[in-house]
Amino acid sequence: MGLKELILRNAGLKKFLHRLLFPKDDPRPRSWVNVLLNPFYHTHGRRVRIRRSVRMDVVPFNPLTIGARTIIEDFTVVNNGVGPVQIGQDALIGMSNVIIGPVSIGDKVIMAQHVVASGLNHGYRDPQTAIKDQPVETAPITIGDACWLGANVVVTAGVTIGKHCVVAAGSVVTKSIPPYSVAVGNPARVIRTYDFASNSWIKAS
Repeated sequence: MGLKELILRNAGLKKFLHRLLFPKDDPRPRSWVNVLLNPFYHTHGRRVRIRRSVRMDVVPFNPLTIGARTIIEDFTVVNNGVGPVQIGQDALIGMSNVIIGPVSIGDKVIMAQHVVASGLNHGYRDPQTAIKDQPVETAPITIGDACWLGANVVVTAGVTIGKHCVVAAGSVVTKSIPPYSVAVGNPARVIRTYDFASNSWIKAS
């Protein structure tokens, strides 16, 4: 049995370690975690640029990888507390994005301003317990290579966006989108796909 499995099976030990990593009722890790632990557990490629105001709510027990030459712009939040976050090479994560794992973002992805990609949902099924106190549920988000997500896009848990997709500004993606598609709306729907036979973008049927 590995160390992580041992901790997960021991409720008392898990609670103790959680208190070491996080202040009470605060999802943001203690500052010493970023200084003394995270650099040994997380992987950054060469020439990664993370702006000074980015909030990295990351912990050592879930992976965080950022590929070479990726830029994370100001006021973005990256959180791997409930699932891993993987960002590929040459990606641009725009201002004020929120990325909550489990999320995988491919190479050369553009995410414009105020994009939210959250693999987390709060449980609500017990009406006698406040939603805040119920267990969270997770489902991985995958954003394929070379995608462009416009401003204010929301990507919900469990969604896969295929390679080279465009998601129009303000769209809410609740279902997976196939590769080489253009999607718009709330909920997002595919309006164009790329036809390799004719080398052109065609209206979705």
